[in-house]
Amino acid sequence: MKMARCISGGILLAVVIAAVWPAGITPVPYDRQFRDYPNAPVSRLFPLGTDELGRDRLSRLLYGTQISLLAAPAAALLSTVLAALAGGLAGFLGGWYDRAASAAIDLMLSLPWLFLLLIVRAMLPLNVPAALSLLVTFGLIGLLGWPAAARVVRAGCRELRQSDLVIEARACGLSRGRVLLKHVLPNVRPVLVAQFWAAIPVYILAEANLGLLGLGVADPLPSWGNLLRPLESGFAPPAAAWAPLMLMLVVVGCLYVTRPAEVITR
Repeated sequence: MKMARCISGGILLAVVIAAVWPAGITPVPYDRQFRDYPNAPVSRLFPLGTDELGRDRLSRLLYGTQISLLAAPAAALLSTVLAALAGGLAGFLGGWYDRAASAAIDLMLSLPWLFLLLIVRAMLPLNVPAALSLLVTFGLIGLLGWPAAARVVRAGCRELRQSDLVIEARACGLSRGRVLLKHVLPNVRPVLVAQFWAAIPVYILAEANLGLLGLGVADPLPSWGNLLRPLESGFAPPAAAWAPLMLMLVVVGCLYVTRPAEVITR
């Protein structure tokens, strides 16, 4: 298991380095169109060929990897912060707030998360600039992904509410907010880290589903989601068109292998 974690960590490190510095591998911009070479095969000039618009597949894969590997953790961070606030307040305060937050969490968890994401995204404008579509897609994923982690955080904070640490802090005159921020949430930090790490591959796959349906990041900005769209065409795609799918599956698998031991799966 330790060997598998080391190998997966090395693969992730190599992918991150390539994504952070794509210009070191290929100097071609991701949106440059070589109009004389549409659907070009693999060659020395184009290691993964070009798409139907003559754009270099390798360049778009590297920049798409950069976007997905930066935006998915950002969405996971957003959902983890929301889960810490909602679950922490519910578990620590108790009473009517706990009942209301628990009802909201149960309602959100009772709905198919991916279908809810698709419905909400389809209701929003689709004809938006590419940068705005990136913010909308991953922002929406983060805003809708907090309930599962919030339930775990709520359970941990409820246990700490009657602990000696919290009782002594309240006896010293500390306010509830200070006790929550200084003593309760730091003690559930391992849970928050685990939930954050577990959310990253889930959000990568969620964006891929949105991209396949044309609801994700818009062209010309590449992401793993919209790079998969040629695979759903009725024509047999070239072998190089499968590279984004293979890379995404490898990264998601490595993330699961290297996840912390405290991760609680969805």
